Amino acid sequence: MKEVKIGIIGGGLMGREMASAFARWCALEDVGATPVLTAIADLSDAARAWFDQIPSVKLSTSDYHELLASDEVDVVYVAVPHNLHEKIYLDVLAAGKDLFAEKPFGMDLRSAESIAKAAAESSSFVRCSSEFPFFPGVQRAFEYVRDGHCGRVLEAVSGFHHSSDLDATKAANWKRQSATCGEIGVLGDLGMHACHVPFRLGWYPERVFAQLSRGYQTRPDGKGGETTCDTWDNALLNSWVQPEGQEAFPLRFEMKRLAPGETNTWFFEVLGTEGGVRYSSKYPKQLQIFEAGKEQYWKTTDLGFSVPYKTITGGIFEVGFPDVIQQMWAAYIAEREGQLNGRFHCVTVDEAVASQKLFAAALTSQAQQTVEHV
Repeated sequence: MKEVKIGIIGGGLMGREMASAFARWCALEDVGATPVLTAIADLSDAARAWFDQIPSVKLSTSDYHELLASDEVDVVYVAVPHNLHEKIYLDVLAAGKDLFAEKPFGMDLRSAESIAKAAAESSSFVRCSSEFPFFPGVQRAFEYVRDGHCGRVLEAVSGFHHSSDLDATKAANWKRQSATCGEIGVLGDLGMHACHVPFRLGWYPERVFAQLSRGYQTRPDGKGGETTCDTWDNALLNSWVQPEGQEAFPLRFEMKRLAPGETNTWFFEVLGTEGGVRYSSKYPKQLQIFEAGKEQYWKTTDLGFSVPYKTITGGIFEVGFPDVIQQMWAAYIAEREGQLNGRFHCVTVDEAVASQKLFAAALTSQAQQTVEHV
């Protein structure tokens, strides 16, 4: 099987998750290429040390330029703070490498457009990370809506909630500072996850009214003091969508770091004149379908291990976060190799830029308390 040599820039949580997905690649049955992790770049010696246990890693460096110069790297995955996206992504493209970028594809619209321009001028294959749509329930919900079972769409909501920031003693990290996360705050952190499926359905908002809020204004700095937190923590984006040949309908995006009772929940709901669908990763095995008639009811289906890229795992078992990470990479590799065969693919450059356009309009809406065109 063909090998695709992968280099990772950023050896933190997501870098390690990706490495573990490669280590389990033998579980996949229908992807015609194998990712092999060959290089890691991170400023932290401790972060790089974790990758010492992976025999295929031949290059471990604190200078990512050394990784980009290596002939043993075909694809570069980058997981770094948002303020570093533009510089590193442009360097990856200039080096002639393919890129698997982390969201939000730059810290603002200008940087996203700069990356998109460089990608268009290169021969590199570029996609952006968003793993949650690879849950079987999301796939089924997407197909249900795409195939018209809802009839005329009346309303939809797509969102991502978690509650880790409810802990006031949690030390601030780079995601709590506009200088490193960007002014968009939670929109950059969680927004692409919420936008991925609606955008793939062709639902690009025309107008938006944003309600953004902050939680704690200060947090411990991890050094015995306090530091200011100036990014947005929660976001409600009330938008209007006008699909071609259809009636306009409201589409609400929800992204929250302060959502009591939620650990890490992605959700999607569409209601229409003929049917509806609901899915939440809080109940990962369940898909809810609404059926209309003289008697109206929701029916719940238990889902098994029905993923786009087939595995050795038995169909009765449940899917978890490591599995959808691997499925996302399978989509990237398959599309890169021309083997997508109509299956769901990763976030495109255009979709990533569209999300930043929405976030930029949301910032203006919040500042002026107005409805803004996207």
